[in-house]
Parts: sequence; structure tokens; C-alpha cells
Amino acid sequence: MGGFRDRTAVAGVGYTRFSKDSGVSTLTLACEAVLAALDDAGLTADDVDGIATHRVGDSAAPALVGPALGIHEPSWYLDQFGGGSVSHSVVGQAALAVAAGVAETVVCYRAINARSEFRMGGTGRGLPVSPEVQYQAPYGYFAPPQQYAMFARAHMSRYGTRPEHFGALAVVQRANAAKNPRALMRTPITLDDYLASRWIAEPFRLLDCCLETDGACALVVTSAERAADLRRPPVLISAAAWGGGDSFLSGGRADTTVTSAAELAPRLYRQAGIGPADVDVAEIYDCFTYSVIVQLEDYGFCAKGEGGPYVASGAVAPGGELPVNTHGGFLSEGYVHGVNHIAEAVSQLRGDAGERQVAGAEVALSTAQPGYILPATSALILRKG
Repeated sequence: MGGFRDRTAVAGVGYTRFSKDSGVSTLTLACEAVLAALDDAGLTADDVDGIATHRVGDSAAPALVGPALGIHEPSWYLDQFGGGSVSHSVVGQAALAVAAGVAETVVCYRAINARSEFRMGGTGRGLPVSPEVQYQAPYGYFAPPQQYAMFARAHMSRYGTRPEHFGALAVVQRANAAKNPRALMRTPITLDDYLASRWIAEPFRLLDCCLETDGACALVVTSAERAADLRRPPVLISAAAWGGGDSFLSGGRADTTVTSAAELAPRLYRQAGIGPADVDVAEIYDCFTYSVIVQLEDYGFCAKGEGGPYVASGAVAPGGELPVNTHGGFLSEGYVHGVNHIAEAVSQLRGDAGERQVAGAEVALSTAQPGYILPATSALILRKG
């Protein structure tokens, strides 16, 4: 995989407005984000020959998005089943398609009306396809906050992780969102505000949980050579890794405080030819505060069990050792199922993140859901071109 390194690039990013009620279809959101990303790159739909997305629940399929944009014969497409755990593999597979010459310009997107239409873990519909759910739902163990709460509690019991550690992350990310005009939640919060927020599923409070969001985000992937001639500074894809094993929900993993990220990380770093110390900024999948803490450990930024104190030390804040979720993340910017993390990493490496810009950022890590729900995870290492 070393020959894959830096051969492809993200050449454009695009967003829709993030809201609680978009008032439009998921297809409309997808098309709007894709067109914005193409415009950012200085391209049009006529330049596109590849389309890629991932889906669970609410989605807009490439077979619909392509014709809606006038892309009638793509040479490559991907419509991958899976939630946030596969979000970064979509971009990785697009990069492989470009590197192999199967496609020249691929648009990757995620569009979702996750607040006004298909609410994650919502009731009133059939069970998800994951086979474990049929054994959990009769006992009311169904929604993602309930599932993640069990894993967070195990970490607290084993390592002494405290609610204040979760709260410190929520406070930092809200401060980042206050500098982000796209963010849904921009009012600063304090640790006292966090501790006063209502319970969702112990140990999670409201401010531990990501936002339910209507919106879309898109990226343009092309060759590094072509990207260098386009409108925006290219951001090189230095490594892309995905994979997994047994699902925690089916009892396949004995230690619930170690995620699939711990297995993926060595492969990811080896592809990029770097280590954790070389990462300048990290956009880490934050469906819940705990998911960031455990990934900080499993991607090698601190020792196992030290994620909570690492966050509380200020290491992940602006100006810290590793600025994390500089846009506010899913907790405060909005939840677009992984792709808005990649887009923020691109902005940081292009140097156009405005008030939230990390000075001198040259290498970024962006990660997916770490494998708790589906037995998979994925991640990217991006580099300033």
C-alpha cells in the first residue's frame, strides 16, 4: 500500500446548511452538497465519472444522485451499506479507484435528514438488519446512547474515567463551534452547564451526545497531479485504512475498552509512513464524548486508560498538543455521519478554517465510528499538498 501514498487528493469540499428541519429531500441535500464541492474545486458535473456514498437509514443513492446531476454513465460508483464506521472507507475506496485509473474524478457525499425524517435509534419502524438487535430490542436496549453507555461505563470502572473528563471534551468542542459559522450549537458552555444537563443514558448526559441533524457534505477526489491544477490547494490522501472484526454487540470481543481502532491504527500509520506524534490536528468521530476518549488511546496519542486525563489536561484544545474536532464535531457543529470530519480536516490543511485554524497544520487524522456497533472502522491520514 506504500505506493498508494499521496497519489490522490481531495480537491474540493461542499456543505449544505445544517438544520433540524431541512424542508427538502435527502436527494436535494446530496445534489446541493456535491455541486458546492465541485464549485469549490473549479469543476462541474461534466467532469465527474465516479460517485460514492455510504448509507444506513436515510440516504440518497448514487443511482439517483447521478442522473439528477446529469451524470448518466459513471465509470465507477459505490453505495456502501454501513453507518459511521464505514464513512472514511468511502473516500479511501474512491482514492483507490482514481489511483487505479478506474475513475478520474469522484464525488463522495453523505446526505441525511437525521432530525426531521430518519432519527437514529428511533422507534415506529422495523428493526435494523444487524442480527443482534432482535435479541436486544425486547429489553429496551436499542438506541445508540444506551449501547455506548455500557462501553463508557466499562472504561470508567476499569480506569477511573470521570464525568468531568467527558465534560471537558464537550466544553472544548463547543468553544470550537463558537468560531464556526456552520455550527448548529455556538453558545459556549461550562463544565457546570455540562453537569447540569439532563440524563440520556447514564453515564451520558445530553451534552455527551451528538446532534441529530439534517444536512449533507461532499468531497471531490481526484489525482494529486490534476488537483494541483485546480482552484483550491490540494490535500493529499496519505493513507486510507478500513476493516474490523467481531461486533461488540454480538459478544465477539472480550475487552470493551479497546476498539477496532487499536487494530487499524498501526496499518494506517504504516501506510502514511508516520506515527501519532506527526499528527497536527485530529477530527475524531464523536457520536458521544466517550468515543473520542477511547480513540485517543487506541490511535496512540496517550496510554490506555489515560484518555480522560489527556482531554482534561487541555491537550486537545486549541493551542494544545493535539487540537481535536476543531469545527465543534458532531457534538456541536452537526452530525453528517463522518464526512464533515473529513471536510474539516481538509480545511485545516488548506489553511482556510478562519478563526479555528490550527497554525502550521500539515498532517491530519480523521476517523470513523470505532467499531462498537458494526464490526468495522475506517480512517484517513491527510497531508498538506
